[in-house]
Amino acid sequence: MRIAAIDLGSNTFHLLIAEYNSSQIDIIYKTNKPVRLSENITQYNRIIPAAFERGKACLEEYKTIMDEFKVEKMHAVATSAIRSATNGQEFIEQVKLSTGIEIQIISGQEEASLIYEAVKVSGAIDGRTLIMDIGGGSTEFIFCDENKAYWKKSFDIGAARLMQKFWTNDPISIGELKTLHEYLDETLRELVEFNKGFKARTLVGSAGAFETFLEMSDSSISSTNLKSATLNINQYKKLSEKLKLSTHEERTHMPNLIPLRVDMIVMACVLTDYILNELKIQDL
Repeated sequence: MRIAAIDLGSNTFHLLIAEYNSSQIDIIYKTNKPVRLSENITQYNRIIPAAFERGKACLEEYKTIMDEFKVEKMHAVATSAIRSATNGQEFIEQVKLSTGIEIQIISGQEEASLIYEAVKVSGAIDGRTLIMDIGGGSTEFIFCDENKAYWKKSFDIGAARLMQKFWTNDPISIGELKTLHEYLDETLRELVEFNKGFKARTLVGSAGAFETFLEMSDSSISSTNLKSATLNINQYKKLSEKLKLSTHEERTHMPNLIPLRVDMIVMACVLTDYILNELKIQDL
């Protein structure tokens, strides 16, 4: 049986098609599109018309692809942007009318649980670990080991949201970084407190930003078919400083940095730096 999964993220829509039988799942097709559904979402807490149309057009294209592959069963899941937008339900209804695709909105807690299960399958968890998934609208954190998740939570501090709220200068200013740090102090207090007892040794990044950090740190690596990889923490810190000090124009010319992440990668650096420093984590 051919099955499909669609992940409607705040920035990117992913489509994965697989051949499924009782013993295994073989991926036969995958793609993603930078829809940027969360563009300017913090201004009115709505999906703006241009983003609404981009999202709908992407799913119409995905429906055509699924028909070509004769998909028998599919599951589409929406996260932060659609979850929080006042017109999120309208988007779901419009997509159902034009494509027949039924979209399920999942909570931040459900999203964190799915992230944990996926990272566990990758084999990346070794001892006391904090998983961090930086999205456009939200960021999920899971304290865990190989056996179970001990604490998990989704926060509305995705890269696109933080960028829209706190960043206007080019490059980002010291004052903006200070304001961001203070905001994270307040928002992530519960997370920092939990780790005082848990003492995570490793940070596992499970989103596209971390793939970008890896590929920018070592141009010989492609994350496309990697289940997991170790990123040298000192190399990461040098890269982070370079990205935070750079202008938008300078970042557009950096190798292995796709247009979608040219600005949001700076917010991903700010978030990652905060976690590494506050939790005194040594492995990434």
